[in-house]
Amino acid sequence: MIDAAFLLAAFLGGLAAIAVRLPPLVGFLAGGFVLNGLGYDQTPLLELVANVGVTLLLFTIGLKLDVRTLLRRDVWGSASLHMAGSSLMFMGLLALLKWAGIGLLGTTGWQTLLLLGFALSFSSTVFVIKVLEKRSETQTAYGRLAIGVLIMQDIFAVVFITASSGELPSPWALGLVLLIPLAPALRHLLDRMGHGEMQMLFGMLLALVLGYALFDAVGVKGDLGALIIGLLLAPHPAAQALARSMFNLKELLLVGFFLSIGLTAMPTWDLVGAAVVLVVVLPLKSLLYQLVFMRFPMRHRTSLLATLGLTNYSEFGLIVGTIAVASGWLSEQWLVVISLAVAISFAVSAILNAASENLYRWLEARLPERDPGKLAPSDRPIEVGDAQAVVLGMGRIGRSVYRRLHKEYGLRVLGIDSNPQSVKRLDALGFNILEGDAVDSDFWDKLLMSTSVELVVLAMPHHAGNLFALKQLRSREFQGRITAVVEFPEEIEPIRALGANAVFHVYDEAGRALADSAAEEAGIPSLSGQFG
Repeated sequence: MIDAAFLLAAFLGGLAAIAVRLPPLVGFLAGGFVLNGLGYDQTPLLELVANVGVTLLLFTIGLKLDVRTLLRRDVWGSASLHMAGSSLMFMGLLALLKWAGIGLLGTTGWQTLLLLGFALSFSSTVFVIKVLEKRSETQTAYGRLAIGVLIMQDIFAVVFITASSGELPSPWALGLVLLIPLAPALRHLLDRMGHGEMQMLFGMLLALVLGYALFDAVGVKGDLGALIIGLLLAPHPAAQALARSMFNLKELLLVGFFLSIGLTAMPTWDLVGAAVVLVVVLPLKSLLYQLVFMRFPMRHRTSLLATLGLTNYSEFGLIVGTIAVASGWLSEQWLVVISLAVAISFAVSAILNAASENLYRWLEARLPERDPGKLAPSDRPIEVGDAQAVVLGMGRIGRSVYRRLHKEYGLRVLGIDSNPQSVKRLDALGFNILEGDAVDSDFWDKLLMSTSVELVVLAMPHHAGNLFALKQLRSREFQGRITAVVEFPEEIEPIRALGANAVFHVYDEAGRALADSAAEEAGIPSLSGQFG
């Protein structure tokens, strides 16, 4: 059994973080440090929970990722440039600190300084993806860029761990390529799992057994195996549903990961000071990200928001620190410093990302203009053409709205969705659809709304996105009608307050339609019709 104090610390920490408008994960980190101060140690069960949470996180990211993203020049190119530049930059900064007499650096040589610089160059895959998922922005342009860079960093990490251990993967690792022809069979099995507990159990089997355990058995990082299995399933239409079904379980298990960081070691004031110094120089890492991204044809919003998301240190630094301590290159105190720097950077990054839109608006005016014609196609201006109705969010509800408006009312409809895979699939099915992110303020600046548009339907899956889109339409004095979809009753009033002409409560309206259909089929007259 897990100690009750662990659950209590996580809950109270998350509650406190929410109270001051920070993500709960910051509270989980604080809970770990409190437990550490009270004398608690990390337990094997907590370590297992944390590891499973991270494995499921990478598996679900693989389910959502188009592998071609990693082949984009702006992804592998920026990841490689930043890794090299950041490692050298941190090496130089640590050398200056050593010259200034920082005792922790002692007699460390340039090789050890470079190793520390390499560790600090990474950004946290777990933290960044969790923030993106919370904001439903994993499929936005900047979200895909950030995730692509993080996965490239994970690949660099695998290479480093293999090289540092001095042990090459087993020759049997070559057999992992057989998973590629096996992928169609796995997708076929996924089809047969339905949407209940068997679907989730199948996902756990793939992530933890076929992914983690199999790869680990042949000497390859197990987390990477879970990611690769997810990538193999990603083209299947049911992959998104599988990711959603595993979302809550993964989120709960990741609480253990954030608690475990706080339990790494007990800090002293000197060690806290050293960690704060590392956090103070974190903006230099961000600046390097921004300069690297600006070498590629992308909008400033894409590069700036990806930079802000990646502005943190990674738990991978602890792995490097552990290897360095075991090899006698560093003192054990560095594990405490790195764990503190990682935790503090998470809190700083959470604040930056909460204010990312305002920061972008302030910084964008101070950056050089970019020629729209030289941008990547997904970043160029969007024209709605002669569309009479626009549907934002082409999920199941959005697709039904699109078909109904087109077939029943004869309107020329344009669908807009942020998921490039969905856009490609629906375009092949004959939908008039464009890729666009309605929670991207630049999307609204790029969108050339014609006077022919009479109706906009907000059918995105997240309430915050629909609210943001409604605000943008009203601020641009859109003269047509706006209808929004909500999932919960408490979401109705905020939508109406912003001026939506109609609000559709999914479950309430579905219930009414079902009751009317049942009564009509049974020949039961409506009371309102009798007295009308």
